[in-house]
Amino acid sequence: MFSVAFCRIPHPGASSWGSCRSRAETGQRMRIATFNVNSIRSRLDTVLDWLAKNRPDVLCLQETKTPDADFPAVAIRSARYHVLFRGEPKYNGVAIVSRVQPDEKGFGLDGGTRADETRLAWARFGDVWVVNTYVPQGRDIEHEMYAYKLEWFKRLRLFFEKHLRPDWLVAWVGDLNIAPEAKDIHNAEKQAHHVCFHHEARKAFERTKAWGFEDVFRRHHPEGGQYSYFDYRQKEAVERGLGWRVDHILATKPLAERSTDAFIDLAPRRAERPSDHAPVIADFRLPSSQ
Repeated sequence: MFSVAFCRIPHPGASSWGSCRSRAETGQRMRIATFNVNSIRSRLDTVLDWLAKNRPDVLCLQETKTPDADFPAVAIRSARYHVLFRGEPKYNGVAIVSRVQPDEKGFGLDGGTRADETRLAWARFGDVWVVNTYVPQGRDIEHEMYAYKLEWFKRLRLFFEKHLRPDWLVAWVGDLNIAPEAKDIHNAEKQAHHVCFHHEARKAFERTKAWGFEDVFRRHHPEGGQYSYFDYRQKEAVERGLGWRVDHILATKPLAERSTDAFIDLAPRRAERPSDHAPVIADFRLPSSQ
């Protein structure tokens, strides 16, 4: 039996936490982003360049595909960011990169046969909680990993119920391996049996989302035709719009109501040696202190 790994961080003091604390007090912007990098070591220059240009407060990474001993933490910290991570060779791996050190952090799910610490990382920054997930893809609807994917969503819902509350400021982000609606795929009419669009997978996602989350991107972009994933095997997929929207930023109502924008940045996907995913970004105006 596994349990979630909780690690309380000593209060970093006014010098390091003050910037985000003042944001909350003055109602300034907080930028949260998610990016499946498909190997952090292969995409390190891309990530560092993106951090420098976009200056997010929190960047959640998935598919880092490297054991902790080889994670390029020094390079990220040299860019004046904090980072927490769990990884393994060749597969999975999650990280949370942040401008300030979190007040608390943890990895993995409760219960089940494995904690999957390389698929879930969470951190608290003041009153804002960020949960970064790399949901199992599922491989095929007849494969045992598809059943595991459905169970994973159930376990994630229990995680939210046990550790968080819908009236808190909570962001659930990551590569969720779900296209919630037909407009989230360029050719949905052909994907009824795909593990990222199959009706059972979408139901499992919606049940987890119903705990208290809203799709922040859809709040600002109800139209279709915007995607975060483009298969390497499809020539000029970005230019031809042959994509899927499977990377998401969801938020509880109190946080979603404070979102001011959300968008997908296709520039890293168009760069040389890109990931097959693009970053998804959401901006929030934090509440002023009472």
